[in-house]
Amino acid sequence: MEIIRKIYADGTAEEEFFKQVEKRSGETDKKVTAVVSEIIENVKENGDSAVKAYTEKFDGKLPQYYEVPREVINDALTEADPAFTDALLNAIENISDFHNRQKSQSFVNAKENGVVLGQRVRGLERVGLYVPGGTAAYPSSVLMNAIPAKIAGVKEIIMVTPPLKDGTPNKDILVAAALCGVDRVFLSGGAQAIAALAYGTEEIPKVDKIVGPGNIFVATAKKLLYGTVDIDMIAGPSEILIVADDSAKPKFVAADLMSQAEHDRLASAILVTTSERLADETIRELERQMADLERKEIIAESLANYGAIIICGSRQRACEIANKLAPEHLEVLFENPMEYIGCLDNVGSLFLGDYAPEPLGDYYAGPNHVLPTSGTARFFSPLGVNSFEKRSSFIYYTEQALCEAKDDIVLVAEKEGLTAHANAIKVRFN
Repeated sequence: MEIIRKIYADGTAEEEFFKQVEKRSGETDKKVTAVVSEIIENVKENGDSAVKAYTEKFDGKLPQYYEVPREVINDALTEADPAFTDALLNAIENISDFHNRQKSQSFVNAKENGVVLGQRVRGLERVGLYVPGGTAAYPSSVLMNAIPAKIAGVKEIIMVTPPLKDGTPNKDILVAAALCGVDRVFLSGGAQAIAALAYGTEEIPKVDKIVGPGNIFVATAKKLLYGTVDIDMIAGPSEILIVADDSAKPKFVAADLMSQAEHDRLASAILVTTSERLADETIRELERQMADLERKEIIAESLANYGAIIICGSRQRACEIANKLAPEHLEVLFENPMEYIGCLDNVGSLFLGDYAPEPLGDYYAGPNHVLPTSGTARFFSPLGVNSFEKRSSFIYYTEQALCEAKDDIVLVAEKEGLTAHANAIKVRFN
């Protein structure tokens, strides 16, 4: 069995493959939806007792405490490996610098006729942050979600995370939470934690928005509860697309494809190249490098099922394929990568050149790593400061200004058959 398929782009072969990739992110399994719906209703009705019962059922035992005491969070930071803390602090500096530039401004537009129009921007009151625990614990997710929320002016961040098998919290996650200013941490995971955040319980406060990654049960709960609470996005399996010409280094290309393939057996890693030499040498590099990687079984399955090397005739065609797929991560390994920024419109995050590999964005550079997947980069944007802001407009008119506008307003209102709308204007001048 070949490690990764090789496809010659002819308008048909690559399209068949793309259809196979799309099927990964099909409708949520009906059984999962039924299970999650039952969990949501139970938590809505029974609050913390339901949450704790599910924690015991799914995580093996009740944790030592439901809400992690502040001294435990502080101790985790004090006892952490200084090199790890320094690495997080350096990442925080970069992430904060980038996101500070995204802040929206309120504005007031005072016109000469006395009319005052404006927009008020402020942060949400309270946000829930879901962080996976156990073996899939990602301190970087804490940084990428909490930092823009704080910059937006969110008043309180409530974090939920599953306990480890021994009932204790993951200390690396607590370190990240302490450094980012997370206000409260609860040891609960799964759909039950999402429901608790959405509805509020006796102990877990109700939030305005839920962000953060999770398994299919978490994702399904977020999807079902959207409307009761806001969410960041419905995240699908991870994906990377690399567009490259003959100048690209096969060793780098192979390493970067596997950096995403290791996430999940459903992850998609695709190379689109104008160079058959690069394609063949990348395959050899995949075989060589994979042998030394811990998650090689996951990588192998991911590459075999949802990976491909597509050979096309031009860089322009490679860019067209990239825009069609709208990938979560897109690496541009062309000779002059900066030239292509303007023609790559549908992408979550863009990585340019040999020394901007995807993990740089995951952990350190500054742009957010919470990105649209499954082609939704056509219309969704990365998580950012504005994801945690809300806007409201305001209007002030003088009597004279409304008098000047009244005939137009009444005419449109009556055209729509809304005579009470028209009357609310006319009554002021009768």
